[in-house]
Amino acid sequence: MPLTIPNLLTWGRIVLIPLVVGVFYAPPHWLAPHEQNLAATVIFVVAAITDWLDGYLARTLQQTSAFGAFLDPVADKLMVAAALIILVQLERADAVIAFIIIGREVTISALREWMAKIGAARSVAVSLLGKVKTTSQMVAIPMLLYHEPIFLFDPQRLGTWLIYLAALLTLWSMGYYMKMAWPHIAEKT
Repeated sequence: MPLTIPNLLTWGRIVLIPLVVGVFYAPPHWLAPHEQNLAATVIFVVAAITDWLDGYLARTLQQTSAFGAFLDPVADKLMVAAALIILVQLERADAVIAFIIIGREVTISALREWMAKIGAARSVAVSLLGKVKTTSQMVAIPMLLYHEPIFLFDPQRLGTWLIYLAALLTLWSMGYYMKMAWPHIAEKT
């Protein structure tokens, strides 16, 4: 495992995941509910920024690696899944939405692994649709974590709309990836 700056940022993101969850399990005398919301939001946003930053640095510094290419999406999926589970527990997100998003991530990860084994990994490379889906998730989740109104702005309402959009894009992108992979799957089965 190469210890590069991008890989260290990815490991840092993985370390931040339990902190997002742990904030909501802190004793009540440590953090008031609004402080929990703020702390979880800030930690998640920092983690999301490292997601962008590690990719940017890997390309800019020419420090891409097979290990980094493996670890980065794992960190992303863990981060999103942990946040969604907490949001469901806090009744800020619907369990069906969390299931759709997490289920798609598991399915597409398995599909990508299968496609790599049969030498057709490029047919399920990340698409623009997948990037838009990820952006929608990464904007929705902090709003749902924060939850509280900011003057006349209601992050919960916009976050709810965005997470529903993310779920719709999740299904759409899953269909797209399956369509792209199907000829290769049909050929090998």
